[in-house]
Amino acid sequence: MTAQPPSVSALESFDHMRLYEDTCFDCSKLITQNYSTSFSMGIRSLDKRFHAAIYGIYGYVRFADEIVDTFHKYPKRKLLERFKKETYVAIEEGISLNPVLQSFQQVVRQYNIERELIDAFLWSMEMDLDDNSYDQSLYDTYIYGSAEVVGLMCLRVFCEGDDAKYQKLLAPARSLGSAFQKVNFLRDMRSDKLDRGRVYFPGVSYERFDLQAKKAIEADIQKDFDHALEGIKNLPDGARFGVYTAYRYYLELFDKIRKSTPEGILMDRIRVPNPTKVYLLMKSMVKQRFNLI
Repeated sequence: MTAQPPSVSALESFDHMRLYEDTCFDCSKLITQNYSTSFSMGIRSLDKRFHAAIYGIYGYVRFADEIVDTFHKYPKRKLLERFKKETYVAIEEGISLNPVLQSFQQVVRQYNIERELIDAFLWSMEMDLDDNSYDQSLYDTYIYGSAEVVGLMCLRVFCEGDDAKYQKLLAPARSLGSAFQKVNFLRDMRSDKLDRGRVYFPGVSYERFDLQAKKAIEADIQKDFDHALEGIKNLPDGARFGVYTAYRYYLELFDKIRKSTPEGILMDRIRVPNPTKVYLLMKSMVKQRFNLI
């Protein structure tokens, strides 16, 4: 019996579903562009086949972070719990009417991102609802959940099903996420304390933040950056340049922080100007062109 071609209505349904999916990814892309020029620059430097998936991941983690960091006039715990439940429903059913959850669940299902990574991320968001200071154990748990697992989600995308490569790059990917997060903690010490009542670094007092404490934190961050670079060099083609670009941006930010005094960090939020970001992008392109990464 000869197979019949799909009906016109079936084709129209398929086209509209693709339109819906593409529109949801466009929402995640817009979120990324509006919230982070540095990550947007890094994503644009990736091969196009990775763009939608990484936008999907960033849009999801960005909105979860907004719940705990921004929605002060609303029941944040209840909103986060709802977001968490809707996340797992979307993954289980393969569909969501929330554009951010729709694009994220597609990425999770397509690249087999582990539930453990999502659990750890959402737990770190819950930690921000309660903890104002962290001992070493909570600090490590928070960094793993808030930053390292996000890097591992992206690594799942970059490895495209190659689990052996994923396992090989897992440790340096964690180091890169850790370095990024710790740099953010240093840059945002003032706003974290004054706006959110948080001090992330264990054993560090905001009121007595001095050069010795700053140098100890910076040495820890440098160790993470050094380990991460070895992994970046071994990333699959199409991912290496984009990740290296983000690495270079954060290294530049870290250098500016190192040159600042403890008092300077607590006074102003240190930034990398957009022209410098463009220069770093061009410099990374040259290194990529001559296989120097």
